[in-house]
Amino acid sequence: MASELCKTISVARLEKHKNLFLNYRNLHHFPLELLKDEGLQYLERLYMKRNSLTTLPENLAQKLPNLVELYLHSNNIVVVPEAIGSLVKLQCLDLSDNALEIVCPEIGRLRALRHLRLANNQLQFLPPDLGRSRELQYVYVDNNIHLKGLPSYLYNKVVGCNGCGAPIQVSEVKLLSFSSGQLTVFLPAEVKAIGTEKDRVLPLQELAMRSLHHTYHSFLKDLNFLSPISLPRSLLELLHCPLGHCHLCSEPMFTIVYPKLFPMRETPMAGLHQGKTAVSFVAYCCSTQCLQTFDLLS
Repeated sequence: MASELCKTISVARLEKHKNLFLNYRNLHHFPLELLKDEGLQYLERLYMKRNSLTTLPENLAQKLPNLVELYLHSNNIVVVPEAIGSLVKLQCLDLSDNALEIVCPEIGRLRALRHLRLANNQLQFLPPDLGRSRELQYVYVDNNIHLKGLPSYLYNKVVGCNGCGAPIQVSEVKLLSFSSGQLTVFLPAEVKAIGTEKDRVLPLQELAMRSLHHTYHSFLKDLNFLSPISLPRSLLELLHCPLGHCHLCSEPMFTIVYPKLFPMRETPMAGLHQGKTAVSFVAYCCSTQCLQTFDLLS
């Protein structure tokens, strides 16, 4: 089987194939042959459905830089590396029927992505920036039973979310949660604090991070000017990658968000799902002013 696999990949490399089918191969690890030397620079579509993969390589984008479609349906993938955000040409990503509990924020920043399939996983929240790109039009998260909140960017996109929103004891989950009336949603792990309409003054660390981000993006255009000497490594990494952007004004947010819930049953989209979902749209705002102003339906 291993020699047959190597032969298949070698032929694809030599003949500069654009499509490669590695479905039903009982693969437990991503094939090293795919990552050998320069990788497969011409490959555009990779099919690896129904294997036993648990993760993806960090250098995936480096070795397969021209991927347009990646199909990983029905594996055992638990973690998707941040490096997937470097697949700048990726338009279709299928991670349905895996074991994902978290989707890395970098997936929300894939600017060419049009189709995202995450159904039948174990997700409890989605990245705040998911859907911010206008290119993303189709998102399927059906049967993530404990997923209760969809970023408001996904409103007016084609969303599949049947079978989501089952009750769960908040005490069982080590995530911040936000409640409005009888609704409760879990927030991304990167969120350190939740703001309300009464919290008109931002925490000092958040103010500092936003000020630094604005300064270096407006004047120096390059955050690489900073070094671990000028900032602690943890803050430097956070500065490079905000947890999200305000859904009203696009201000970057680093530690605190001001969430606002819009139950799907109260939106025009309710009829599309016929009561088969109990999720809400979540607007992640950067301040009390944006929180009070944001209206999903306006």
